[in-house]
Formats: sequence, structure tokens, C-alpha cells
Amino acid sequence: MKIERKFTKEGESPYNGVTFKKVRSEIRNPDGSLIFKLNDVEVPIKWSQVATDIIAQKYFRKKGVSKYLIKKSEKNIPNWLSRSVPDENKLKKIPEKERFIGETSSKQVFDRIAGTWTYWGWKGKYFNTEDDARTFYDELRFILCQQIAAPNSPQWFNTGLNWAYGIDGPAQGHFYVDNKSGKLNLSETAYEHPQPHACFIQSVSDDLVNEGGIMDLWVKEARLFKYGSGTGSNFSRLRGDGESLSGGGKSSGLMSFLRIGDRSAGAIKSGGTTRRAAKMVVVDVDHPDIEDFVNWKVKEEQKVASLVVGSKICEKHLNEIMETCWNNEFDDEKRFDPKKNLVLKGKIIDAKKSMVPKNYIQRILEFAKQGFKSIEFQTYDADWDSEAYLTVSGQNSNNSVRVTNDFLNSVLENKKWDLIRRTDQKIHKSINAKDLWEKIGYAAWSCADPGIQYDTTINEWHTCPKNGKINASNPCSEYMFLDNTACNLASINLIEFVNNNGKFQIDNFKHAVKLFTLVLEISVMMAQFPSKEIAELSYEFRTLGLGYANIGGLLMQQGYSYDSNEGRAICASITALMTGESYNISSKIAKELGSFKKFKDNRKDMLRVISNHRLAAHGEKNNYENLSILPVPIEEDHCPDKELVFAAKKSWDDALNNGEKYGFRNAQTTVIAPTGTIGLVMDCDTTGIEPDFSTIKFKKLAGGGYFKIINRLIPISLKNLGYSKFQIDEITKYVVGNGTLENCKTINHKTLKEKGFTSEILKKIEIKLRNAFDIKFIFNKFIIGEDFCINNLKLKSENLDDPSFNMLEHLGFSENEIDDANTYCCGSMTLEKAPHIKEEHLSIFDCANPCGKIGKRFLSTESHIKMMAAAQPFISGAISKTINMPNKATIKECKNSYIQSWKLGLKANALYRDGSKLSQPLSSAIIEEEELKEESSPKEKTIHAAEKIAQDYVKEIVRTKRNRLPDRRKGYTQKAIVGGHKVYLRSGEYDDGSIGEIFLDMHKEGAAFRSLMNNFAIAISIGLQYGVPLEEFVEAYVNTKFEPSGTVQGNDSIKMASSILDYVFRELAISYLNKKDLAHFDPDQKISISESNINKIQELKAASINDSLSKYASTGYLRNNFYVLSGGMENIEIEKNTENKKKKNVDDLIINAKLKGYEGDACEECGNFTLVRSGTCLKCDTCGGTTGCS
Repeated sequence: MKIERKFTKEGESPYNGVTFKKVRSEIRNPDGSLIFKLNDVEVPIKWSQVATDIIAQKYFRKKGVSKYLIKKSEKNIPNWLSRSVPDENKLKKIPEKERFIGETSSKQVFDRIAGTWTYWGWKGKYFNTEDDARTFYDELRFILCQQIAAPNSPQWFNTGLNWAYGIDGPAQGHFYVDNKSGKLNLSETAYEHPQPHACFIQSVSDDLVNEGGIMDLWVKEARLFKYGSGTGSNFSRLRGDGESLSGGGKSSGLMSFLRIGDRSAGAIKSGGTTRRAAKMVVVDVDHPDIEDFVNWKVKEEQKVASLVVGSKICEKHLNEIMETCWNNEFDDEKRFDPKKNLVLKGKIIDAKKSMVPKNYIQRILEFAKQGFKSIEFQTYDADWDSEAYLTVSGQNSNNSVRVTNDFLNSVLENKKWDLIRRTDQKIHKSINAKDLWEKIGYAAWSCADPGIQYDTTINEWHTCPKNGKINASNPCSEYMFLDNTACNLASINLIEFVNNNGKFQIDNFKHAVKLFTLVLEISVMMAQFPSKEIAELSYEFRTLGLGYANIGGLLMQQGYSYDSNEGRAICASITALMTGESYNISSKIAKELGSFKKFKDNRKDMLRVISNHRLAAHGEKNNYENLSILPVPIEEDHCPDKELVFAAKKSWDDALNNGEKYGFRNAQTTVIAPTGTIGLVMDCDTTGIEPDFSTIKFKKLAGGGYFKIINRLIPISLKNLGYSKFQIDEITKYVVGNGTLENCKTINHKTLKEKGFTSEILKKIEIKLRNAFDIKFIFNKFIIGEDFCINNLKLKSENLDDPSFNMLEHLGFSENEIDDANTYCCGSMTLEKAPHIKEEHLSIFDCANPCGKIGKRFLSTESHIKMMAAAQPFISGAISKTINMPNKATIKECKNSYIQSWKLGLKANALYRDGSKLSQPLSSAIIEEEELKEESSPKEKTIHAAEKIAQDYVKEIVRTKRNRLPDRRKGYTQKAIVGGHKVYLRSGEYDDGSIGEIFLDMHKEGAAFRSLMNNFAIAISIGLQYGVPLEEFVEAYVNTKFEPSGTVQGNDSIKMASSILDYVFRELAISYLNKKDLAHFDPDQKISISESNINKIQELKAASINDSLSKYASTGYLRNNFYVLSGGMENIEIEKNTENKKKKNVDDLIINAKLKGYEGDACEECGNFTLVRSGTCLKCDTCGGTTGCS
């Protein structure tokens, strides 16, 4: 095939004119510990830190790369394209440990991948001349370098290791089909044939142990999960519960085996990481066990709720019974007798009313009789990775029900529906279709599973029905084809094809489609596969998965709403152009190399499908062949770019004409994948077909930490809409803030001077306002100075010492004035109510979720469905997307969304209603709770917070009464800067040196944050005074993760914190509990404690002189290390206490994450709360991890 140059020049390196930079790459856990670090990573200067981290951590080959390489001559292969092997002669001259290293430059990766594609393309005779091969190589390297397109992850870390570096190893049981002979072969080595495929569909038969059966599937799944790929299967061939077995018994049914598979997947995990397995389970709607399958996750979530609530009820009542046994006037056995101890009797009755088991009650009474005065009863929480969830099944897969048109029509007509036995195809039982549909709707509403796959629609668009029907999909639902086939994905970054005038560059886009259709086709030829069946069928049908990313970003940049006729028409036209051109290229390859092996058998059906695609591209509303549900065609009148529509039409005309002449090389060519990790490596603002998720973005810095910026597309869009530079600057400042109060209308330098502030003090304040998240946190005695506050501002010292004191409010500023000033200085994180913005333009910037704290707008459920419907008629496969619904959505709305999706011709749909998972608090509740707290009095807030702390964390404590601190108390104040934000921690101590209270003061984004932290400190103080051990709080809050986080300045022991709470409780643990293992640096190593000298030190601590000193010297300030020692004790050593109990307080982390636009889940690879929706999967903006397979 002839390859043209669009992006490069002949004879010049594709990297000419591209500036590269060398940066450090680091990825850290929430506790600050390093996951990965690499210095001097070479990447193009335009690449973000996130993209850099992903290519360095995930895609660089870490070892085995020879420092010196030499080309190995091959017959009929140009020398520049030949394989490279280690240059043994040069390697002998350097030390052995320096001979093999890892990749450190992105250019090595670009060269490795593009070179391998070109090498195999040359061997497969895909190029007319050597110049075409060289052009192909150069163009692809430029495309990868400039983030124009990217293949799926397995290509990045598997492709080219043998070709580029001569890396090889023993075979892993893979198979490939020789391109010349067409024969199936067992791979002889691990790397000669790469494994570039991410998505698999596997069959399973109604057999227990033989090949192709149930247990065999678990083994095949394990092989795929181990290497990070995803797989899906339709389990409908398995007989139902109670059906006859050949030996005379009864089957245990579908669900028993699904539970086994779920446990297997959960134990293996994908890629050897903590990521959940990428797995899809599909069951037909007429299966005898369909009702149990639909309710599977509903029941499992109920089990989790029962474990959580039941354990806490038992703990509460059993502890009350134990406490009552010992807190009464009886001194003998009568205290344990409910007949004599009436208080105890009442507690037992209360426990029985709460359904606490009688034998548990009796057990506590016997326990008390033996002299025990406290118990530990384990409670569970609803964290996704908690033990409660680990005890239930169904958590390691996406579940989908295959519904037919007959079933959905039966629902609408309120008819009966037959469930069919698998053994004899007779009716198992008849149920009301509407009742089953109600259960499906309730399950989706209740726990976000199952999704729906529309079987009739899928198979009416099937290009190869003569070889069987499509039964299943990959985990993300975009790849739908025959069982035992695989698909390798690639996505084109649409934003790279928009020029400075906002015009979509059609010719460049068609060129990229051509190149990557070739890339994916070559990848089929060069690949090895995990089983014989998959190798054979992938060779025979050659399915591809080309897609795109950033449609949401493109529409925003061009000034069109995601939920608009124009936006949908643009999406439809681009999608039509991509698939039409890809099929056109496929037919041209078929002209040179022949059509796919099974094309002849399916010629009539495939040309019918291509013709239907073409009709939709031409805007036809009728005349489709063999379609029950008509597609949504392109509405040319709605598309502002007429050239784009014309190009789409022509591409389908050419595809049909060439297909009729030459056939097609590939049975399918396109899908819309989630583009999770590869979307991040391309710095895409949006993934797949998704809209944007936030108005602001948190840009990662090379040295760690983040800073807040506006979505980069918003200023471009505003310019295209006609806003002036001044107006754009004003809007941008409204979103991210000005970082100053100098020109604020409500609170500014003039109004502050009128209150008594001086220019010198205002200068101090201005410095702190640059990185402030809320101005109220800046106006305190620590920044302004206590003397100035008292003498100049006439404030009282008791007010300044009150953590809840609002200085601005006290000085006479109203709540509205403070809010306006806060928005001016720190930003609103939304465009709603922004200056100059026109009401009709707000919809352009609508995101999947409400933005910021005051944002109310977000995209409707219908807008997501309609956008999918606009693209689906022009996709070979399907679209991976989750449709978000608000918490208030009803079961009826869930069912209606499924029906609407069916009527609009979608192939699959998955819903996520906010709050349908126990492990996530409601997004809507974030605002409601803050409003409730604002309306409550400080006393009510404190009580509420204290109750929450006590409920969650008080375990073995017998509480009697509050132990108040003395009026004059000692303690210490620790000043530090965490992630650029100043934090003041003050402790209060009893006479014996134990801690009894804390105060927190800082400045952080959000009007409620300061009061939240103040009341949090009060809640902790009340807990301490009621006897809650400090250890409990340390366990709960150390290692929590939310912003601000990062480096710590001003603390001699702590140098990194994953959150404010992590910092505070590390400091308290080091100071009061001597937990030096939580410190990053120990400044006190002169006096220490070894195991052999613990008794001696304990004697010193108990000495009377230390006892008296403790009344005046702060234990915390001295970090428990101030003793009066006798001579000869100078060499006592400390051994670090390695015990470091960890417990997450996920509610705070999730709330902070959701306010930033994230989903609220923790990434299971790096632990950070930076997951966003990516199709039906989630991707992490920190490390690039994904719950899917791309």
C-alpha cells in the first residue's frame, strides 16, 4: 500500500522541531511512600507530568535493555528495519552490572513500537516500496510523540522488546497463525511474536472439567488476568438450578459456578496488582436462573449492610451489658443476675429487641463473671476494600443481561415470558415479563448492576452471522463479536485535529485513520494469543478496535454543548468518517492481500451491514435492510461543518463500492473504548465519548503536589465564542480566583484599612492569599500577629484563641461579603454566575457532575443516551460508557433509560445512580450536609461530630464521665507548612502529661472547611476527655489522603504528609505515643530505648522528680524524651516501633475527591482518590491505573 507523508519530511527525523525535556517521575502512595521513581525521563516538552509518569512507570522496559546494540542481518529485510541484538563485543568492555539497563527516553518507546509495526508490515507485504515503509515508520513515531493517537496498553509494554533489544525468554503457552502458511503454531519464544491484544471474549460450555468447560474457563481467565487483559463470557449454556445431571443428580445451578469464578478472579487480580479483575459476565434473559442472577449483587450488598449495621448493634449492646455488670452497687454475684440487677435486665431487654443473639448475651455475662471488664467486638465498615465486601461474592465482574426485542416487547405489552431449561429446551417456568423487568430496574437502581445488552440489535448489525451469533462482550462492553476472539484497541485524540481557527482537519484525520487501521491489521498478523481457538478465529476474522478520545473536549473547544443537536451531529459525522474510512482502507488492503478468510461465507450479510451504515451517514430515515430498530441518522442540517458531513458520506460510498469489488480485510474495524490509561498518556481532557467531568483541573508538578488551573479548553472556547481577552481573564479569575483581595469589591485593602489593618500587615496577608483555598483561614493571629490583633483591631485574646472565631465576621463583614470575597480570591470552581458569561453559553461548559460548591448544572441522563445514539450507527462494535444518574433518580427512570437506549438503537447500556454503592457517600449529600452544618449552632456541630467519632472508633472503653482539663494547662504549639498551606496545631495536656485536647487552625479552600477542621478538633478533644485512647485516632487518620498534601516544612520529624489529618496525627503519635516509626526523621537519637533497657527507662519515667516535672514540662513538646537520668545511661539505644496500624477514614477523602470532580473511589493501584469515569470503567489521574483493559 502507498503511504503518504502528512506530518514529517523525507530525510528528516520525525523528532526535528520537537523539544524534549528531562524530568523526574514519581508516583507515591497516600502515605507518601514511593511506588515508583525514575530520574531524567526524556519526554516531549508538551507532555504533562501525569503523561510522563505513566510512560515511565507503566510503559518503559525497566531492565534487560542492552547498552550497546547491533543490527542483525535478515534476508529480504532492509538493514535499518532489521532486528537489533546486544553487541557482545562492546558489552565485554564495560562492567557487567552496566551492560543492561532500562528505557529512559520516550523516543526509545516510540521507535520500539513503530519499528516493530513497520518490521512486521514489511514481512507481511503491506508496503509497495521501502520508501512507503520508511514513511510509515516516521509518521507513526511523530503521531505517538505528538499524542495524536495511541494503541492500547499491551502494545506499549509488549510490542518490540524482541525487535528493538533482542529480549527473549521461554514460551508461555501462546499460539500464533503463520501469515504465509496459515497454519497454527505453538510459540517457541516469549517475545518474538508480541501479545498486543487487550480485549477477549471466551466461550464456556455446560461441562465441568473438560476442555472448553467451566473449570477450563477459570484457567484461561487466570492467564489473561495475570497479564492485565480483560475477558467476557456468556454463561447461558450452563444448566439451571435443579436441572438433571447425566448421573442422575440435580445441578447446583448457574450461580454456584459464578461464585467460584468470582472468587478465582478476585484472588488472581489483574496484572498481579491490587486492581480488581477486568471481567464481564453475561446471561440471557430466558435462563432459568435469571432472577437469581439479576438479584445477585443486590443480595450481596444487603449482606454487607447487615454485616456493618449488625456488627455495630452487637458491639453497642454487648458493651453496654458488660459496662452495666460492673457499674452498680452490687459487690457479689448478684451484679451478674438480671433478676437482682434491674439495670442489667433493662440492657438485656434492649439487646434482645435489637435482635442481638441470646447466646451472645449469655456469653458476655459468663465473660464478666470470669472478671473481664471490657470486650472487643469486631465491627465492619462499608469501604469497598473492607473485610465486609471481601466476605461476599459478585464484586469482581461487570454483570449484564442479554435482552431480546421479544422480551422488551413482552414488557411493554405486559405478557408472559418463558424461562427455558438448558438440557432439553423445554419451559422451566413462565413469569410476567414486566415483573422480571421491574427486578432488573430495581437491581440497577439499587447497586448499579446488571447492565443491559440488546441482543437483537447487536446481531442484526453482525457482519458474520453465518459463523454464529454474538453472545458476549469484553468487560467494558465495546468489543462485541464471536466467542473466542480478541481485539486490540487504538484511539485517536480528536483535539489534535482542530486547528487554531477551530476547524476540524479532515484530511489529517483520514490519514491517521488509515495509518492506525494498518497498525491494528498488522498487529493481528504479528500477534500471539493465549489459546488455540482465539489464535485461529482472530486470524480468520481479523477484528480491529479503532476508536477516538476527546469528543467532549472537542465540542467544548468549538463552542457546542455536549447536549445539543450541533454537538450530536458533529459526533455522528466524525464517527461516521472514522469507521467509513477504516472500512475503506480495509477493502484496499483486501485488494492487495485478500479479504478475511470467512468473508466469502458472510459476503451478503456484511455488505448489507455496510449499506445500512451508509444509509445512516446519508441521513436516511427508512429503507434499512433487516433492522428491527432503526438507527439515528446524521442530521446534516444540525451539523455546522458541512465539509465533515460530505467527507463522511463519501467515505461510506467508497467503503461500499470497494467492499463489493474486493471484500474486506477485517470483519470489524471500530469501537469506542474507555481510553483510560492511553487517554492520560495522550493528555486527553475527556476519554472515549465522555463529556468533561470538571471545570477545573489539578495539574501535577514534577516535584510533587498539584496546583489548580482552569480546564485548558475553556479559554479557547470563550475566545471562539467572541469573548474579549479581558472578559476571558475575568472569567478565568472567577473560576480559579485572583489570589489577592486588592481589587475585590466587598473586602479589599481600602475596607480592611478602615478596620485598622496597615499596609505592612496587608502585605503579609497577600503573600498567604496566593495559595489560599479560603480567605477566612488567613485572617488569624498567627499570620497577622496577636499583638496587632489586640492593640490595633481591638480583638480579645479569648476570641483569638477560639478555633471557631471568624475574624472577618467579627470585624463587621456580612456573610455575603465574605462569600463574594472568597470567590474573588480563591475561585468558584464553576462558570455559573461568572462575570460576562452569557446564559445561553453555560450549557457549552456543562460537565458530567456539578462543579465546585455552588455549581448546580450537570448533564442529564438523556443527554448521555442521545450522544451514544448519535455515534452507534457508525461503529462496528459498541460504545463503552456509564450513564450517571442523580441520587434522586427513581426505579422508573432507570427502566425508562434502558427502554430509551433500546429504542434509539444502542447495543449496550450501564447505569450508575449516585449512592447506589454502599462504599460511596452521596455526591448530593456533600452539599446538603454542609448546609446542615452551617445552619446548626457550634454546640450542635460539636455534638454531632463527637457522636460520629465515638460511634465509629470507640471500642474497648468503659466510659464513666468526662475528665475535664485544668483551667491552666500546658501543651505545645507546632507550626508547619503542608503542601504549601500553613497549619498550626496546639495541644492541651493534663498534669500527668497525657493529651486532653487539640486546636487546629489553617487556611484551605471552601467556606466550610475551617469550621469543619475546628469542630473536628473539638470532637477529637471531647473523645480524648471521655477516655478514647489517642491510639484509636492515630489508627483512624494516619495515611488518609486528600488535598492539601505533599512536603512538610517546619517539622523536625515529618517531611511528607498525605493529608492534613495524616500530618496532625503523625505529629501527635510521635509526640505523645513515642511512635517513632511514623516519623520520617528522628532528631532525638542521643537518648533511646532498647528492648533490654525498657524497664530501666520505665523506672526513670516513674521517678518522683520526673513526676513533678511533668506538671510543668509539656510531654508533647519534649516528645516523651525528657528524663532525669543517673550517670552511665548515655548509650541506651532506641529501637523503632515497627507497628503501624492503618485504618482509612474514607468519608472525608471521598467528599474532598468529589468536590474536585472525581468519582470518590480510591485507586487500587496507588491508593489516591483521583478516579474518573472512563466508559464503563474508572481510570486514575495520578498513576494511570484502570479498572478496564485499555
